[in-house]
Amino acid sequence: MNAELGESKREFVGFIRIAGQPDIHLRLMAASSGEARAIVIEQYGEGHVISVWNEEDARRPR
Repeated sequence: MNAELGESKREFVGFIRIAGQPDIHLRLMAASSGEARAIVIEQYGEGHVISVWNEEDARRPR
């Protein structure tokens, strides 16, 4: 489902690692992990280590 058509937002958490700086912990709302990553890149720029996940998804068995 497309976020523009009303897909619900979920909470994502994670961190971004920018060389020479302490890790920045993240907490944001997004419809998917791809959207969450895009939001982080928009805010901090490209070329950094980014890790974001949804806690509910992380708890599910794979």
